[in-house]
Amino acid sequence: MALAPLLPAAAVAVGTLKVDTALPYVCTLPSGQRPATVRITAAFPDRAAPGEEIRPTDVTTTVELPAAADLTASPGSTVRAETRLTVDVAQNEQRAQATWSGTAQSLDVPAEGPLVLTTTGDVPVLTTDTAGDLTLTAAGLTLDLAPSTADGAPTTPASLSVTCVPGQDAEGRTLLTTVPVGAGPGTGEPGTPSASPSAPSTSPSSSPSSGPSSPSGRTVPVRPGTAEGTGRAPKGPRTGQQAGGDGGLTVTDEDAPGTPAGRPAAPPCVTEKPTPTSLSAYITGYSNVRKLNGATVIPVSCVLIEQGQPEFVIQPDGSMHLLTPSVGHLSYQGRKQTPPFKATFLTFDFAPATATMVLEQTGPLTVDSDVLLVFPDNLSETYIRARFVLRVLDVRVNGTRLDVGPDCRTEKPLTSPEPDPVKHPGDHLVLLGKGQLLNGTDATGYLLTGGGPLTGEVSIPAFKGCGAGGENLDRLLTASISGPGNHIKQIQGQTCAVGVEVPTEGQCTEDRQPYVVPKPER
Repeated sequence: MALAPLLPAAAVAVGTLKVDTALPYVCTLPSGQRPATVRITAAFPDRAAPGEEIRPTDVTTTVELPAAADLTASPGSTVRAETRLTVDVAQNEQRAQATWSGTAQSLDVPAEGPLVLTTTGDVPVLTTDTAGDLTLTAAGLTLDLAPSTADGAPTTPASLSVTCVPGQDAEGRTLLTTVPVGAGPGTGEPGTPSASPSAPSTSPSSSPSSGPSSPSGRTVPVRPGTAEGTGRAPKGPRTGQQAGGDGGLTVTDEDAPGTPAGRPAAPPCVTEKPTPTSLSAYITGYSNVRKLNGATVIPVSCVLIEQGQPEFVIQPDGSMHLLTPSVGHLSYQGRKQTPPFKATFLTFDFAPATATMVLEQTGPLTVDSDVLLVFPDNLSETYIRARFVLRVLDVRVNGTRLDVGPDCRTEKPLTSPEPDPVKHPGDHLVLLGKGQLLNGTDATGYLLTGGGPLTGEVSIPAFKGCGAGGENLDRLLTASISGPGNHIKQIQGQTCAVGVEVPTEGQCTEDRQPYVVPKPER
């Protein structure tokens, strides 16, 4: 499948610039450096005023890897991809960086020919307070791959991070677009472009220095959901670092997952008998239902955590690790479950069906954090394992209630591929969060205390106990919903350290509930 050649940005409607560009990249794969084609599409406003938001829309990143790419996955297997494209933003003499993150559905690995992965997702909003042409240029790309065997089991390794850079042939061709700001192109005093990330990265960034730049050109990272350099949740829009002169940099985080504008309404999340290691947080996200070709929102839910004692371990290969085991449980009205949530799908592609469901915790929820200590980049992987059954409370098909009875649920817990089945046997959900702690800067990606994105893939088991009045609906729900390959992306907000004498400002409310209420991200 060939990609389209480079196409110039063109006005497709009044006030809109459409970008569609294909660039040669070089990706470092297990088999060595390989050429790749990266196609980027997006829509921008054709002009902006100083202080006005510049919001890219309809953003996709398509990566075409050659047939010779070694993904540790054989034909007939699947691979799931997430991308993080670094975009350089410039106006006059000022510079900043933004990260465009995207996710893709699981894709079958072709028996022959190239592997083409297309990701979509939210991207940062740009603002500048003075006039002048604002340019956006494609830079480095990180591709996180999670290959699975044909039977759905993870490969070894379970994940693969691929770093890609523009190839020599791309020199001078990586400009995505130019947005005039002010009365006309090139006018006004030097402005300050800024990027307000609308999604945290899903794994360690290949560009840990990405963020607004200072007068010296040094990039200062800004973690979504925190006041810069403090680890505290903001209480509204904030002004970031000044970039010199009279220009100011405004970083508006209200659209970022995990970042509230104030604090929106959320279910109660109270720890009844806190200890010095008690944490609480809100989680939310999306889960695909592959059979129904749609996704459902996992509602904002409270999770209560007891953080374990960190242990310093030197592995046989000499690497140094900081291991922290923790345990937790969901909490809703005294029960270990999510709040009820509704999902609407087109059953059999034509009949609208709405189901009210809950996720019930039926076993332990464990959090295993492993920080690889490699100065100055400390890399973190956190596995969350939990036993959940999906309970169906109410179903309506085309507006007509289908009585599923009081005991309709999956016959066993939701199941994910387990990277260590000997140590963690049985059916359970597995979510993975990756993070990076660069010495002297804020963390990126996922950390238990800071929150961030967690991803996984789940099989929905068959249903049992569904029906009333002698009618058995088990087979109907199983045929409609159950099956493998359902991708989950969960966003956890920053934790509240409940049991400390004086909680950190901005992390907890006055009654010691989590301050940060995250937003779901596809």
